Amino acid sequence: MLFTGVGTVVNVVAVLLGAGLGVLLGHRLPDRVRDVVTDALGLTTLLIGGLSAWAVTDAVLADEVGESAPMLIVLGSLLLGGIAGSALRLEQRVESLGGALQGCLAGSASSVDRRRFIEGFVTASLLFCTGPLTILGSLNDGLGNGADQLFLKATHDGFAAIAFAASFGWGVAASALTVLVVQGGLTVAGLVLGDVLPDAHLAALTATGGLLLVGVGLRLLRVREIPVVELLPALLVAPALVAVAAAIG
Repeated sequence: MLFTGVGTVVNVVAVLLGAGLGVLLGHRLPDRVRDVVTDALGLTTLLIGGLSAWAVTDAVLADEVGESAPMLIVLGSLLLGGIAGSALRLEQRVESLGGALQGCLAGSASSVDRRRFIEGFVTASLLFCTGPLTILGSLNDGLGNGADQLFLKATHDGFAAIAFAASFGWGVAASALTVLVVQGGLTVAGLVLGDVLPDAHLAALTATGGLLLVGVGLRLLRVREIPVVELLPALLVAPALVAVAAAIG
């Protein structure tokens, strides 16, 4: 019998190992190859985000809140979450954390290397912590239902960390701290809650998280620097709005 939290431990180790291998490979790759790797990651992230966002069309969500409400729930979640995140200056705080970690782990560095470290930390943290497997897998691990979902996520994150670190360096390894805190916290929440989110609530959360991943993809492709971190509270708002809509309906 594996211990509760083993999924998060395996995920953290996978990110660290992947990032270490990516850094070793990155030094041997010319800039144009690293740019291609980043673009490939951006396109793949757009695909994953789009597939997740499609959960807004799930029948279980429409049955719970009505046919016209799902899109409004996702929109409302992003608006309310964005307002809250902007007021809390989450993007600035996370970047400051990345800068502090860079100072602790790498010491003095040029402004370019520092920016690269922070970008790697922020982008990898967002990718590794906003998908549906992060939430559902961690909750299930805490509930004692096994860590199979997190083992699957760890495999994906490990390979993604190789590609990310080849472009962004050691900032990707620092994102293991974010994975530990977020997934560890959700695992503890699973222990306390005693049950997973209802399917309709999970569908709204998955769709909202998918759009956040689309934002990450656009950042990677250098299309637009969407402040995805400031939109993160939307993940908390989405299930709450489903509950409100269901109560009203």
